[in-house]
Amino acid sequence: MRVASLFSGIGGIDLGFQQNGFNIVWANERDAAACKTYRFNFGDSYLQEGDIRNIQAKNIPDFDVLTAGFPCQSFSTAGFKKGFRDPRGNLFFEIIRIVEEKPPRIILLENVENIIEHDNQKTFLTIFNSLSECGYDVKYRTLQPFDYAGIPQRRKRVFIVAFRDIDDCDAFSFPEEMEEKQAIDRIIDFSQKQHASYYYANNHPSYPELEHKAKIGKIYSLKNDGSVYCSGTLCPTLIAGMGKFPDRIPVVKDNYGIRRLTIRECLRFQGFPENFNISRENSIEDAYKQIGNSVCVPIVNRIAIEIAKVLERRVL
Repeated sequence: MRVASLFSGIGGIDLGFQQNGFNIVWANERDAAACKTYRFNFGDSYLQEGDIRNIQAKNIPDFDVLTAGFPCQSFSTAGFKKGFRDPRGNLFFEIIRIVEEKPPRIILLENVENIIEHDNQKTFLTIFNSLSECGYDVKYRTLQPFDYAGIPQRRKRVFIVAFRDIDDCDAFSFPEEMEEKQAIDRIIDFSQKQHASYYYANNHPSYPELEHKAKIGKIYSLKNDGSVYCSGTLCPTLIAGMGKFPDRIPVVKDNYGIRRLTIRECLRFQGFPENFNISRENSIEDAYKQIGNSVCVPIVNRIAIEIAKVLERRVL
C-alpha cells in the first residue's frame, strides 16, 4: 500500500498512514524548516524538497494513494480568503496535474472547514468537479479532534476522499464519532514547571486580565485587541500564525504562573506521539508554525484504517 504525499509539512498525514502499515514511497515539501523536522522523524530516503510546480509527475515513484494537505491560508477564515486568486490556492491544480498524469487508486485531501462555503461554494464545486473529470467518485466530511480523535482541540477540517473505482467508494466509510474523550489534564501537567520563556511577564499588556480571569484547568486565547477569551476545556484551533505572533498561542494557568502552551503540549493537541520531535535545527517560531500547519494525526490514522479496509478487500 504505497503512498505519495504532497504538501507534506512535518508529516502529520504521512504518520497517520505509516502507523497503519502504509509505505510512504515519496513526499514533497517546499518549506526548508518543515523539511528539517520531516527528516528528523522520517529520515531522508524519500522526501523531495522543492516546489511541486517544478516536479514532473513521471519522476514520482508508483503509488496507490495520493495524499495532500494543500495550503489552506487562501480559504481560511483566519486568512484573507482569496481562494484560487491566491497563488497558494492555485496549488490545488498541481494535485490535479499529477493525478491526470499518474492516476492513483485513492486520493485523500485535507483543508479548512471554510473551503466548503468559500466563494458561495464555487471553490468546493471546482474541487469536486475537477476530481470527477479525472474519473473519481468523491466522499467528504468535516471532522474535528474532540469528536473523532478524543483530543480536546477545536479544529474542524474537511477530509475529501476520492476513488477511481465506484466499488471502492461504496465500500469506504468515514470513522464514527468517538465516545471516549480526553481531558486536558491528560495533555497538560499543571503541576509541572515549564521553562521560564513560556511564562507571561507581569508587564505584558494582557497580564492583568489574565491574572484576574485565568483558572487552572481551562485554556484561554487572546483576541486581536488583547482581550482574553476563555476556551473552556477545549484548546482553540492551533494555527500557523503562532510562529509569527506569540500571542496567538493558547494560554493556561499552572501552579507557577500564566504561560503559553509548550511545543510538546501543542504536539499532543495535534495527536503526535511522544517520540515525535521538532528538529533541533529549527527556531521556536518555526516549531509553532509547523505544528499549526499540521493535522490531527489520529483522525488521519482512523481514515487510513478505513482506506486500508478498501484496499485489502480487493486483495482478499
